[in-house]
Amino acid sequence: MRYPQTLRCLMALVLPAVMLMGCSSPQGIAVNERQTVVMDSSVLTAGIVADHPSITTTSAGVRAVSVVSNSQNTPVTIHYRFYWYDPQGLDILPVEQPRTVTIAANSGVEVYSLNGNFDAKRARLYLFL
Repeated sequence: MRYPQTLRCLMALVLPAVMLMGCSSPQGIAVNERQTVVMDSSVLTAGIVADHPSITTTSAGVRAVSVVSNSQNTPVTIHYRFYWYDPQGLDILPVEQPRTVTIAANSGVEVYSLNGNFDAKRARLYLFL
């Protein structure tokens, strides 16, 4: 099917304008405030749940803390990593290395991350086995 010449011209003008409008958003990249904990499905299957990270500013930097709980009758070893974002939702680099923690049966542990960049305003916790 051939499009009329005017429709092709209109698409050629409108498409770049729409793309530029998306790039010029003053809020930056949208970080879903409710999705602050991301975990592989295997982590959920293992009986692990985590609180949303709480963010505090200290003299050394910005700190994120989350409580990770194990509802199983056996200990579970998990890996975790925090990702940090600035007020515009952009990644703050470098990304820290994954850490490992073993959570005793029917208990919880506090996991944390300290970022020396005071522009860090949001954190996302990623859990995997």
